[in-house]
Amino acid sequence: MPRQGSWGSMELHNNCNTRASFDISRSSSLAQENLSKSQRIRNKSVDFDDNLPHAENPRLIYINDPRRTNDKYEFTGNEIRTSKYTLITFLPKNLFIQFHRVAYLYFLAIAALNQLPPLAVFGRTVSLFPLLFVLCVTAIKDGYEDWRRHRSDRNENNRESLVLQAGEFQMKKWKTIRAGEVVKIHADETIPCDMVLLGTSDPSGLAYIQTMNLDGESNLKTRYARQETASSIFEGCNVLGLIRCEQPNRNIYEFTANMEFNGHRFPLSQSNIVLRGCQLKNTDWIIGVVVYAGQETKAMLNSAVSPSKRSKLESYMNRETLWLSIFLLVMCSVVAVGMGLWLHRHKDELDTLPYYRKTYIRNGRENGKPYRYYGIPMETFFSFLSSIIVFQIMIPISLYITMELVRLGQSYFMIEDKHMYCSNSGSRFQCRSLNINEDLGQIRYVFSDKTGTLTENKMEFRKASVYGKDYSSSNFTDSLQDDNIRDAAVSSRWKLKSEISVDSELMNFLHKDLAGDERIAAHLFFLTLAACNTVIPIVSQDASSGHGRSDSWGEVKAIAYQGESPDEQALVSAASAYGYTLHERTSGHIVIDVNGDKLRLDVLGLHEFDSVRKRMSVVIRFPDNTIKVLVKGADTTMFSILARDTENDSLIRQVTQSHLTEYSSEGLRTLVVAARDLTDAELEQWQCRYEDASTSLIDRAAKLRQTAALVECNLNLLGATAIEDKLQEGVPEAIEALRQAGIKVWVLTGDKQETAISIGLSCKLLTADMQQIIINGNSEEECRNLLTDAKTRYGVQPAHRKNENSKRSNNPQNGYLEIPDDAKSSNVLQPCSGKEEPDVCAPLALIIDGNSLVYILEKDLESELFDIATSCKVVLCCRVAPLQKAGIVDLIKSRTDDMTLAIGDGANDVSMIQMADVGVGICGQEGRQAVMASDFAMGQFRFLKRLLLVHGHWNYQRVGYLVLYNFYRNAVFVLMLFWYILCTAFSTTSALTDWSSVFYSVIYTSVPTIVVGILDKDLSHKTLLKYPKLYGAGHRHEAYNLQLFWITMIDTLWQSLVLFYIPLFTYKESSIDIWSIGSLWTIAVVVLVNMHLAMDIRRWVFITHAAVWGSIIITYACMVVLDSIPIFPNYWTIYHLAKSPTYWLTILLIIIVALLPRFLFKVIHQIFWPSDIQIAREAEILRKATPNLRSKPNEDSIYRSYGCHVACNCKFMMKSCKKLNLQHACERHE
Repeated sequence: MPRQGSWGSMELHNNCNTRASFDISRSSSLAQENLSKSQRIRNKSVDFDDNLPHAENPRLIYINDPRRTNDKYEFTGNEIRTSKYTLITFLPKNLFIQFHRVAYLYFLAIAALNQLPPLAVFGRTVSLFPLLFVLCVTAIKDGYEDWRRHRSDRNENNRESLVLQAGEFQMKKWKTIRAGEVVKIHADETIPCDMVLLGTSDPSGLAYIQTMNLDGESNLKTRYARQETASSIFEGCNVLGLIRCEQPNRNIYEFTANMEFNGHRFPLSQSNIVLRGCQLKNTDWIIGVVVYAGQETKAMLNSAVSPSKRSKLESYMNRETLWLSIFLLVMCSVVAVGMGLWLHRHKDELDTLPYYRKTYIRNGRENGKPYRYYGIPMETFFSFLSSIIVFQIMIPISLYITMELVRLGQSYFMIEDKHMYCSNSGSRFQCRSLNINEDLGQIRYVFSDKTGTLTENKMEFRKASVYGKDYSSSNFTDSLQDDNIRDAAVSSRWKLKSEISVDSELMNFLHKDLAGDERIAAHLFFLTLAACNTVIPIVSQDASSGHGRSDSWGEVKAIAYQGESPDEQALVSAASAYGYTLHERTSGHIVIDVNGDKLRLDVLGLHEFDSVRKRMSVVIRFPDNTIKVLVKGADTTMFSILARDTENDSLIRQVTQSHLTEYSSEGLRTLVVAARDLTDAELEQWQCRYEDASTSLIDRAAKLRQTAALVECNLNLLGATAIEDKLQEGVPEAIEALRQAGIKVWVLTGDKQETAISIGLSCKLLTADMQQIIINGNSEEECRNLLTDAKTRYGVQPAHRKNENSKRSNNPQNGYLEIPDDAKSSNVLQPCSGKEEPDVCAPLALIIDGNSLVYILEKDLESELFDIATSCKVVLCCRVAPLQKAGIVDLIKSRTDDMTLAIGDGANDVSMIQMADVGVGICGQEGRQAVMASDFAMGQFRFLKRLLLVHGHWNYQRVGYLVLYNFYRNAVFVLMLFWYILCTAFSTTSALTDWSSVFYSVIYTSVPTIVVGILDKDLSHKTLLKYPKLYGAGHRHEAYNLQLFWITMIDTLWQSLVLFYIPLFTYKESSIDIWSIGSLWTIAVVVLVNMHLAMDIRRWVFITHAAVWGSIIITYACMVVLDSIPIFPNYWTIYHLAKSPTYWLTILLIIIVALLPRFLFKVIHQIFWPSDIQIAREAEILRKATPNLRSKPNEDSIYRSYGCHVACNCKFMMKSCKKLNLQHACERHE
């Protein structure tokens, strides 16, 4: 097609003497995602003009004049740098970052104190070893990661592209490209910087790009060069001009600028810029001018990682660390006070005591010289500081590294879990954050998007209402089955990528040669579906004769559609199936094949969909020079702008509304389609305003919305569409399992209320017995009244009252009672008496729309909403904006201590994902923005069941035990030293060698802790999935709480006393030296803590055996090596001790006496007060022990007690059931 003809139709001469342009004003609702997640969400009536601060001081880009562009040297070059360090800054910067951990500062202070002569308890080098080891390991890891970044940066910066130099394009390294230079990119090459398009290989200036490297979306997008510059580039003319654009910002979905070229000034928008990292596709070449380079490109500005999240259990751990610090200070104070009192009592004998005499009394040079004695007060103070050094491992520095390694191992097994692999998308589970694995076991609220998360986001056109007539699925057939349909399709000769079912009645009606309003409306209806979009048609030749086609079909053109929205693709494909095939699009016109006749429509302007207007419109010039505006959008905004001229219009509107209600109740997504003619005066007014708005650098989005309102009014209703978004596989089962686990699932969606309710019913989120509380208010007062009425009607108490009066409430779902989290598990799930009133027993479901949330979240109604929402089993929020989603999550986070999880698949879910404690992204159809902002990512919603109930439970149990065990392991060692110091005149001396003290946490006992933290399993994954209520252990904090901490410390106190005094009494009358007894204590404490660990291991595998018993063997080996070095004071002690039977009997006695109370406590507790997990575990053992026993038919009775279900398969198991307090179940079984 000739270029002049292609673009000539765009020129509209009027009083403004301007040229209309094709402008895509990308909905900037997505720009909200760049707001900090920590920002308190209040104003939900969002103004989307994000560029105002940048536009007040525009950047000037002189095309092909980089020197003038950057004459003040204020713009960066195109060299990028993602690394953190250089050779010079690595050491100071890395140490600075590492010492952000307060514990590291603590150990640095300890090491510094040990360098002072009066306080040198350990060897000066030895005291530095633990801290240096930790710092070096972390530094090596950070250095390796940064070296990889340097290598990646070097490869990226040294890539080459064609740059216009001295009148011709020459290769130039990316790092030397500057703003203002003209760059040429060929097909399949990567864009080196952000460039405004000047021309392309297509005469109309059209180019296709893939933005996968930027936002993860695989579908192609269109970008356009302005016709003014495209024609000059295509003719080989030199292009000179000036671009005024906004300052660099990270909003990848908007670009505000204008260009002065050949005396004309015209707008530039997102559709005219290609960004760094994108790839050129289906286009031979493009030429553009660099506007942002290097670190100022939008890709680099968006490369910052989202703020890291902190584990809730780790915050609890800090509380216990504070208690340990208090213990440490108390012990040091006891030693210091004891030292002062002892010195005061023996002050007259100090010259005769070995250590404290004031002067040397031996012969030689030192005879008569004074000792370094500082007096009682200073000696007391030094004793306090020395005690801190001796007891330093009371605060476990090794715990931090151990937790990191354990989380890394846990993440590996989550990633490799084949049950969470999505074969449809080929995506594995991803762990993008290693800090919050254990939080997955404590989730109380799940906030889920609907489209693409609960549903497949694969849209299929199902129903249509055209001019008041419903064409439902009952008449839908394959597009080639009906002869009339087939004959009509032959003339078009288009083959869609996927076959679409069509309504035979509607198809026959469209192909009848009729006149009248209904026929015109149907024609415009499908024209609107084909024209009002930004979909890109991709045409290819297809000579196949599939689907039973005869030779009369001849050569068929295959067509596929690429679009940013699956909804748009479905509507355009549906229009094609009915004979309205969009097969060509440029920035100035589109071509639609209408039943074999090509219809060329000039695009005068396009107002794209945004979340404020909730509609999209396109202004079209038809071949007969009539001008029409074609609009589609949500019914909530479309019906308010329809014309109300005749009684027939009102009737059609009422009928269409009833059709929409019917479609929504079936879970279909609906859109309303309308159109109208524009008069010359209206067109002229709109063009003037449109040109002014689209070229504005300030408030462009708001001005374009105001301009759209000029034509989006007094519309004639054409009909409505209904698209099916199928529910994902396994969603109902996953939601049911989460609810049984005590997790509340809230759905936050932008869909209509009826659609959301229908999907809620189909996925078992809503049930027929639920009482629905619907809040649809249009003012603050109305919302207040609705909330108050709901609280009164259903007896909802304020949150503080509920906490005070939290009693058992009936759960009609399973006939058992629920109790508060802090109650004992033995009270969970007792049978319901059934005497309660039905209204009391019926669960509540809250359904609220985004319009109501505007008033509720902005005003003082948050507490009212919180009271009602937390009383409901289900909450459905409809028609909500992205920031409102974050506001709902923040409502729960800020008012409760419950853990929240948000899951979504699109850019509109990013703010919600970042706001929640745990964010999960779905690798779906809407790109990867949600994945990139998430902590974890997976292919489908159903995997959330396994992630929480299995891996979440395991991770929480492991890490909870890991922290308590580390506190115990270090505390028992420190208390052993404490008892020794009390028996040695508070002298802060040690019977253990310096190396033994250092190796204790680093080598002797660390490996078993890590292995158990990664591999131990209290229950199998089958049991955890079969009985979701076992997840409640995380809600009740059974694995880690303050009570467990104090019990552990009491047990630690006992074990340390046994550890110290049994060897002391055993060797009381012997001549054994202090280093020998120290060697015994070292071996004994290592064996003791490993036996303690072995008592708690639930799953023994080869690696576990190797770690636990190998740790003891390694300890003996190290002791042999250390005791074989002559310069050490403990030289040869192990060899003397090991010969004596007393040595081995002493160790055995220590183990038995120290662990006996713990063993008895565990036995008694499991017999009389078993937990859910213990019951389920014994049931597992019984099933394994009796593999050949099966239940008789009709006797597969599942009995419930303490929140756990146990199957009594036969009388053989009755004894064990009674042992587990299941007497009532066994009696029923008999």
